[in-house]
Amino acid sequence: MIRVLFLCTGNSCRSQMAEGLLRHLGDNKFEVFSAGTHPSFVHPLAIEAMKEIGIDISNHRSKSVTEFLGQSFDYVITVCDKAKESCPTFPGETKRIHWSFEDPAEATGTIEEKMKVFRKVRDEIKEHIISFINEIQTKSQTGNVSGN
Repeated sequence: MIRVLFLCTGNSCRSQMAEGLLRHLGDNKFEVFSAGTHPSFVHPLAIEAMKEIGIDISNHRSKSVTEFLGQSFDYVITVCDKAKESCPTFPGETKRIHWSFEDPAEATGTIEEKMKVFRKVRDEIKEHIISFINEIQTKSQTGNVSGN
């Protein structure tokens, strides 16, 4: 399996949604984790946004990147600029990827206005996840992919 770690600052929204999406769409080819440089909690609106598309992340917990130090990953994907700047080094031949997404936790307004931002970010992450999966499948067909 291909090991992937999504890394964000709070591990509350973007990295949690990315973990849920890759786990759901990845066809059991990925071992998926998420963590934060300063973990907090899984945001209730992230849970709700994912529930709307049939993915349950309500049992996820916010984890510190320190829980994963010393482990090897095929890919470490940062989903916010701050996490990219402070991403630790992992052993092995880890490929680092950066996707920059707006932080939906910073959205203001009514619940519905905030949910629009969460949905937008969720859908942007989903597009990136689909492209990532397609890239991995193409590499595996040519025999040029990390993982077991």
